[in-house]
Amino acid sequence: MTELCYDLAHLAHIELLTPKLEESARFFIDVMGMSETTRQGDSIYLRGWDDYEHHSLKLTQSPKPGLGHYAFRASSPQALQRRVAAIGKSGWGKGWSDGDLGHGPAYCFTDPDGHNMEVYYETEWYVAPPELKPALKNQSSRFPDHGVGLRRLDHINILASDVRATRVFMENVLGCRLTEQIVFDDGSEKASWVTVCNKTYDVAISEDAYGAKGRLHHFTYAVDNREDILRAADICLEHGVFIESGPHKHAVQQTFFLYVYEPGGNRFEIATAGARLLLAPDWKPIVWTQAERQKGQAWGMKTIESFHKRGTPPVEDE
Repeated sequence: MTELCYDLAHLAHIELLTPKLEESARFFIDVMGMSETTRQGDSIYLRGWDDYEHHSLKLTQSPKPGLGHYAFRASSPQALQRRVAAIGKSGWGKGWSDGDLGHGPAYCFTDPDGHNMEVYYETEWYVAPPELKPALKNQSSRFPDHGVGLRRLDHINILASDVRATRVFMENVLGCRLTEQIVFDDGSEKASWVTVCNKTYDVAISEDAYGAKGRLHHFTYAVDNREDILRAADICLEHGVFIESGPHKHAVQQTFFLYVYEPGGNRFEIATAGARLLLAPDWKPIVWTQAERQKGQAWGMKTIESFHKRGTPPVEDE
């Protein structure tokens, strides 16, 4: 058995590209209940109420929607250097940047499918202003009195032209653990879920229906329970937010979910916190077959067609 690697602590932040910066910001602040940390240039930095870092979501103005980059925080300075060495050896490294608002130097790289990524250690812990100071000192800020009340960043789902190649990179180079995957009868790997911590997944990798590279399927923030998901659906209804699918329960990973589109055109998921916890050090990945996935979601609801095909940036056939 290969010794488990915990050089990456958690999924830290996502840069989301949007052609409607102010509308996207208002969606996440007014409807989702996030707070704005700061603005710089064409970017707005946001956080959930219990995210401990400066930000977990960076919105950046762009002609098309999609993923700018996503980042992991390393578990120590030494762990950062080990992962940088492994990434450099893999041939996918791009080099160091000075960092961004809220964190120190970051090593930039791509996965084999072209998604921009970075890893860093030095970070700025969020300090709540008086109006957001929590009653309990062991949470980052007080629970918001408006909107859905997103607690923290949970995971990202990327689209890949070659799921296996991206998954192997995540395992062998970044030290992720495979927890579940979908393998069809012809042996093709349609989706895989990997983790760097004790959640069952931080990154999901799904096959791109168009064979495109570097696209985003969705990203997800966590709330505390299923009732919060039902309330989120009502809030989205009141605000005229398009609901693509849910509330419902996934069979894979058992996440209770609601999928919507933010104003810039990116798919966004609100989900129960953390899906499940992975406590077994010798966990054996769960493999779902083609026949099992054709049964639909946990309670038999068929997956909506757009969920299999739509991603950002859009391709011509979408």
